[in-house]
Amino acid sequence: MDIATIIGLVLCIIFMLISVAIGQDGIAGLKYFMDAPSAMITFGGAFMAMFAGYHIPDYINGLKSFKITLKTPTINTGSVIAKIIELSNVARKEGLLSLEEAAGELDDTFLQKGIMLIVDGTDPELVRGIMETELINIEGRHKANISFWEDLGGMGPAWGMIGTLIGLVMMLYHMDDVSTLGPNMAVALITTFYGSVLANWLCTPVATKLKAVNSVEMQVKEIVIEGLLSIQAGENPRVIEEKLKSFLAPSARGNVGDDGGGDE
Repeated sequence: MDIATIIGLVLCIIFMLISVAIGQDGIAGLKYFMDAPSAMITFGGAFMAMFAGYHIPDYINGLKSFKITLKTPTINTGSVIAKIIELSNVARKEGLLSLEEAAGELDDTFLQKGIMLIVDGTDPELVRGIMETELINIEGRHKANISFWEDLGGMGPAWGMIGTLIGLVMMLYHMDDVSTLGPNMAVALITTFYGSVLANWLCTPVATKLKAVNSVEMQVKEIVIEGLLSIQAGENPRVIEEKLKSFLAPSARGNVGDDGGGDE
């Protein structure tokens, strides 16, 4: 589990609560920020507006994507490069057909699919086309989840403003009682507060995390495509290693492929 997401979200709430607690009214001031009708307008309105704009399966998938932010990343770019170098050594010594047995031992279905295309003698341009098409579709699914949280982040403040306008209208109808203006104005503003919290506490961090996960996965898949095409072209494993290392930051290139380099 990636505890960074949990720690960040929890500490945001804690810091907000502390900031209220150290105010003039202390812990008792928390009651001013709890209003059921405001929460219903803001959170209910935002989530139901999203529900209206999405197909049900897409809406459910968008909500489920939150779990991705809680998982520890399992993709190791260095190990993927090392595996490709290992495969290039096998192909160099025993031929491309020998990769079929190695493909059966792989957990990465994307890499496995590419190897089988090569083993079947598929034209290199067609291999690239097929792999890049799958890459585009994978990224499209990722971006759909990212857009879900970005759209929800936009809905939060919008519905918060709607709640504020409703509150202001109700307040104006009761201006004959001056003593209620302050409290009524505070309640009206709480919906805007709730909307800002939804957008900046939950939606923006989740969307940012999903973008980071997508970026890493897309980079790894691009490495796989380049590596497989290099193997198919019969390039020297040492050349393949240097080519794939160029995808990494200089500080991350150190030990990649040290044990898997090809023979000269």
